Amino acid sequence: MQNYFKSYFHKDLLSSLVVFLVALPLCMGIAMASGVPVVYGLLSGIIGGLVIGAFTGSPLQVSGPAAGLAVIVFDIVQTEGIEGLAIITLMAGLFQALFAFLKAGPLFRAISPSVVKGMLAGIGVLIFASQFHVMVDDTPKGSAFENIITIPQAILKVFDPTVGGAAHMQAGFLGLITIGLIVGWNLFKQRVKNPVPGPLIAIVAASLIVWGANLDILLVELPSDLTGVIGDSMIWNRLDGFKVSYIFSALMLAFVATTETLLCVTAVDQIKTGHKSDYNKELLAQGIGNTVAGVVGALPLTGVIVRTSANVEAGGETKGATIMHGAWLLIMLFMFPMVLAYIPKAGLAAILVFTGFKLMDFKSIKVFKQYGNSEVAIYLSTVAGVVFINLLAGVALGFALSLVRLLWKTHSGYIESNEEAGEHRLSFVGSFSFVNLPKVASELEKERSKGHLTLDFSKAKYVDHAIEDLVQNFEKTASQKGLTIKKVS
Repeated sequence: MQNYFKSYFHKDLLSSLVVFLVALPLCMGIAMASGVPVVYGLLSGIIGGLVIGAFTGSPLQVSGPAAGLAVIVFDIVQTEGIEGLAIITLMAGLFQALFAFLKAGPLFRAISPSVVKGMLAGIGVLIFASQFHVMVDDTPKGSAFENIITIPQAILKVFDPTVGGAAHMQAGFLGLITIGLIVGWNLFKQRVKNPVPGPLIAIVAASLIVWGANLDILLVELPSDLTGVIGDSMIWNRLDGFKVSYIFSALMLAFVATTETLLCVTAVDQIKTGHKSDYNKELLAQGIGNTVAGVVGALPLTGVIVRTSANVEAGGETKGATIMHGAWLLIMLFMFPMVLAYIPKAGLAAILVFTGFKLMDFKSIKVFKQYGNSEVAIYLSTVAGVVFINLLAGVALGFALSLVRLLWKTHSGYIESNEEAGEHRLSFVGSFSFVNLPKVASELEKERSKGHLTLDFSKAKYVDHAIEDLVQNFEKTASQKGLTIKKVS
């Protein structure tokens, strides 16, 4: 412990403050996007720091409520209420702990990048479209399609006060100022290496503008009795509402949260030289964190790349930075809640509009194009499925298309047939799987006169057991036809 204070404490302390300043507006904004009071987002940030940080298998990773889960959480809240969300989050945490016990952590890396990127881009579209309306102090529509097609109406409310009124115009311009400050500060920060995060600068400025100009727009609402709210949200007050359908929702939540977490783990290991993560230990930590989040009624958690990157860039060295950032959130929530009450909802929504736009990352199409049109098709299909059906359907569609592409590649082999000097040669070129059985069987079963048949597998990249079994059975019956078989591998 003494060596820790000598070597790392001052670095982790500075980094924890930076991560705290990044996490504060994001925790509140993601709670808004999830359809729950902001206090639940802050509770999740606290658990991500104090609980997951204590058990983490990836010391520099920072966990908390994430934009990637906001869409799932919003759907759960709309259909099952906050009470149902608590039970589902607890169950998702238990599933993650089970995954860790089964050593399944590394398996979640075996997902096509086009599916993962497509999922995140689809989530980005959903967040951008819904929060655009919140940014102008309006209410999101009932579906993603409605949110998208009514964006022009939201813009009209900002620039034409006769349509929406002064409040919508004020909120909209405040949102534009917030986004402009984030972009401008990020450009400035790159030049001077300033660790202060853009979202914090933007939300502080937005709050000062609202206060100074006395704008009549919506502000963040916090309950007057925080301890009472937390007491009422405890899981034992909600267990009577359990439904069997919660199991399916919990599995989906656990799958998406685990995938996003372990992708973040991979990223931090690449960003920080010498940093090595234990996937199963981190998965167990996430399971513990989400179980606790379910118990207290907070939002579900996952590893978050924005906060993790801020931790690395600010010089964090150990899990101490993650734990301390959770402590700062705890102090802010319970000792200075009056400060949070000055934050405009339009400003938080603007941060999420910017976050959603970055998640879209349609530049990925150029990258996937290098690997063929099939990768682009999988990516775009996943995006479309997430946006116009639901997140699970989009991921399932992308995964199914990935399997179809894999099957197509594994049965892309072909057979060259040559006749020379009374000897027939069949050359197997490419990959052969059970999908090729009809084609291979048809070629082997063709009527041939007595003589020699050479089966040449020297150009075959892959031959599965089904094909090998077919060839072996053919060899057994070939002698009855007076046919001599020679195999070349």
